Amino acid sequence: MRPLRISGAWVDEPKVFSDSRGSFHEWFRQPDFAESTGHGLRLAQANCSVSGRGTLRGIHFADVPPGQAKYVTCVRGAVLDAIVDIRTGSPTYRRWETVRLDDVGHQAVYLSEGLGHAFMALSHHATVVYLCSEGYAPRREHGIHPLDPELGIEWPASLEPTLSPKDSAAPTLAEAEAAALLPSYEVCQAYYAHLRRPRA
Repeated sequence: MRPLRISGAWVDEPKVFSDSRGSFHEWFRQPDFAESTGHGLRLAQANCSVSGRGTLRGIHFADVPPGQAKYVTCVRGAVLDAIVDIRTGSPTYRRWETVRLDDVGHQAVYLSEGLGHAFMALSHHATVVYLCSEGYAPRREHGIHPLDPELGIEWPASLEPTLSPKDSAAPTLAEAEAAALLPSYEVCQAYYAHLRRPRA
């Protein structure tokens, strides 16, 4: 797993074995994951979403602790995946990074608790599956508008974004910060340290 420019985020670029029958790859390996992150992946929920071309989902995040870490890949079509550092006090606060996830390279991204996540479907029927460290809990879930001009995420200009009513009504990052909705870097770091402690 290769670390991204935002601490707590990685991309996995697996070796894909192809022949006349098709292809095979390992899209998650616990030893590699633990070596990179310092802890295992706690799996509480697995999700699958299918999106039409131009669909824009996110930016989503959850209260920390416990937050919701995600290990994300695209098994059909392609998406542009965005990870956003929304942890107040972080050295990379407001920084975002995008990674193309598709059914050719089979890349996957992992984002730790406290980071924001969004993606735009680049193809019809783009199918994204992700492993989550915690289950969905509506009272702990929040969003930031993915088209917030202050963040300036560079979504494909050739696509007209389609947002859900909930994502369309999400606050900007500045509004979320003013409302004290954002996780703090200090709290997140303490939680990551907790995850790295040996279990009895």
